[in-house]
Amino acid sequence: MSLSATTTPPSPAAPPPRPPTRRRSRAHTLTRLDLKYSPYLYIAPFFVIFGIFGLYPMLRTAWMSLHNWNLIGDRSFIGLDNYTALVSDEYFWNATMNTFGIFLLATIPQLLIALFLANLLNRTFLRARTLFRMAIFMPNVVSVAAVAIVFGMLFQRDFGVINWLLGFVGVGPVDWDAERWSSWTAIASMVNWRWTGYNTLILLAGMQAIPRDLYEAAALDGASQWKQFWRITLPMLTPTFVFVVILSTIGGLQLFTEPLVFANGNIIGGDQREFQTLAMYMYELGIENLNTAGYGAAVAWAMFLMIAFVSLVNFLLVRRTVK
Repeated sequence: MSLSATTTPPSPAAPPPRPPTRRRSRAHTLTRLDLKYSPYLYIAPFFVIFGIFGLYPMLRTAWMSLHNWNLIGDRSFIGLDNYTALVSDEYFWNATMNTFGIFLLATIPQLLIALFLANLLNRTFLRARTLFRMAIFMPNVVSVAAVAIVFGMLFQRDFGVINWLLGFVGVGPVDWDAERWSSWTAIASMVNWRWTGYNTLILLAGMQAIPRDLYEAAALDGASQWKQFWRITLPMLTPTFVFVVILSTIGGLQLFTEPLVFANGNIIGGDQREFQTLAMYMYELGIENLNTAGYGAAVAWAMFLMIAFVSLVNFLLVRRTVK
């Protein structure tokens, strides 16, 4: 019996590729453009808004600071004369000292208290943590006018609660808005009451992002709560803490609302400018006095440079200290 070889018919040749149609080419082009340029379109609204309400006012203020600028219309270019005048301006240095004094009295206790409260709220044994977190943020949403009324009653000279409490330890009534140190203390307490809860929640969010496995391993090794906080919480919390420090620095050196309402709308901050801040002095020159808008712009840029410098110093110090 003979086996005949069977031949397999050849497979049909693959059809030649079709030339791309105009529709496919257009879709490919649109996809490529979408991947390349759509991210820039998504972030473009931020830069447009920042350019209109942020960058342009900064550049405009810098240009005004180089002029003898009158808001009514008279203006003349004087170069750096406004900045030179700041060096010998007694009111400018007084406002600078007031700003930094209130900033130190408010920011340092505020950050320490916020760090303590955030660590306390992060504990698992604390009951009703959500209620405490909501309550600690309440001062931040209270109207500034209401805060001014309450603290004005607390720090009243004749019938204030603070002077009444001081009387129990033998301290006489304090005229809180008549002296520099007393007005600084009163304004700093107002700032601390309003913003401690805000910073606490930011630090608490950073603490909750730390893996729990690290604490469990440290507890198994016999580390105490203090060692866990010092060796785990603080190093892992460094980026968040630096962010809070920079925010507090910017807000503290731009302090305006609290001292203004404490002075009942008096922009000079007391009879002898005891607590006039840089922001209040800038407002006095640039808004209330129409003839010195250029000089007020120079104060604004001097304050901006101070904030940038102090923020950079705080950033470097905090990173070195916490690490």
